[in-house]
Amino acid sequence: MIIRKGKQEDMANVLELIKELAIYEKEPDAVVIKESDLIRDGFSDNPLFYTFVAEVNHKIVGVALYYYRYSTWKGKTIHLEDLIVREEMRGTGIGFELYSEIIKQGKKNNVRRIEWNVLDWNTPAIKFYEKSGARILDDWRVVQMDEMGINEFLDKL
Repeated sequence: MIIRKGKQEDMANVLELIKELAIYEKEPDAVVIKESDLIRDGFSDNPLFYTFVAEVNHKIVGVALYYYRYSTWKGKTIHLEDLIVREEMRGTGIGFELYSEIIKQGKKNNVRRIEWNVLDWNTPAIKFYEKSGARILDDWRVVQMDEMGINEFLDKL
């Protein structure tokens, strides 16, 4: 297994992993991005995200996609958007290696916090994160406004 930074030519495989995650999270039709979006947004002069990929026998079997945020309390932070391992490769240590790479990146960049979301029913992930020393915050709620909500809001102005 090799863990390395993602490259433009990896984005077709990364998109496959994103779609696999959407199916696992019971949102199979939610993915609207294309490979070209990933290439544009991740490999421009000011990339919106970065990736580490896990490769086994020259095949990408996992990805960690992250970006930098700023906390008014902590300063520079990392947001781990997704940590995905192909279903048939789960339980082999690939997720742990990708997770470790994100934490190393945070330390290297002197961030004061790394954060991510986990679905409340994803017990294996929750146990994995808790065992690693991460805290699950029960008193915060994720708030989102989707494209339709944005348009409806602006139409009311």
